[in-house]
Amino acid sequence: MRAMILAAGRGNRMRPLTDHRPKPLLLAGGKALIEHQIERLRAAGIKELVVNHAHLGEQIEQTLGDGSRYGVRIRYSAEGHGQALETGGGIFKALPLLGPEPFVVTNGDVWCDFDYAGLALGDGDLASLVLVDNPEHHARGDFALVAGRVRTDGEPRLTFSGIGIYHPALFAGCTGGAFPLAPLLTAAMAAGRVGGRHHRGLWLDIGTPERLQALDRMLQKAHA
Repeated sequence: MRAMILAAGRGNRMRPLTDHRPKPLLLAGGKALIEHQIERLRAAGIKELVVNHAHLGEQIEQTLGDGSRYGVRIRYSAEGHGQALETGGGIFKALPLLGPEPFVVTNGDVWCDFDYAGLALGDGDLASLVLVDNPEHHARGDFALVAGRVRTDGEPRLTFSGIGIYHPALFAGCTGGAFPLAPLLTAAMAAGRVGGRHHRGLWLDIGTPERLQALDRMLQKAHA
């Protein structure tokens, strides 16, 4: 199985930290955020990775290289420094690198103790999403999880973690350029083709300098 790490975001809420360094390379616990993700993917046996990038993306390639020092192989999908392709457009551009089989996607700017080895698609599904309890900054959540199926309606609401596994057919009919992922997922949900699971472990969206500092303190304490 292959995995894609999304690393093309500008990270405006992290400024000024991201003025001269891409957000996935910000440090927590002595490692870049994206390195934590690479290590968890490798621990789950996923060794073929694709990383997209845009803002200061050359720094990501220089830091991670071909992935050999992490025990993985990394290929890059460079989006340039113009208009961001958004999540859907970024994944669609990378499809030639991801191949014809289902693939994992995760964000390069979150920290999570989820075990990627547990991700799989159900028969006929186009996607399976990992949902988490709603953080304070996103109290309304995104979707409902009912009997293992992800729906746009229902209770209780949970937050989409940014972690999922997708079939390339989810992107059938798409064309190049910038577009969001959410409309593709909601259409697949309406067709009953999106499964999911509720991860009750740690998940942190590192969206502000304060959250980055909190994660750094947590990791430093854990390794003290």
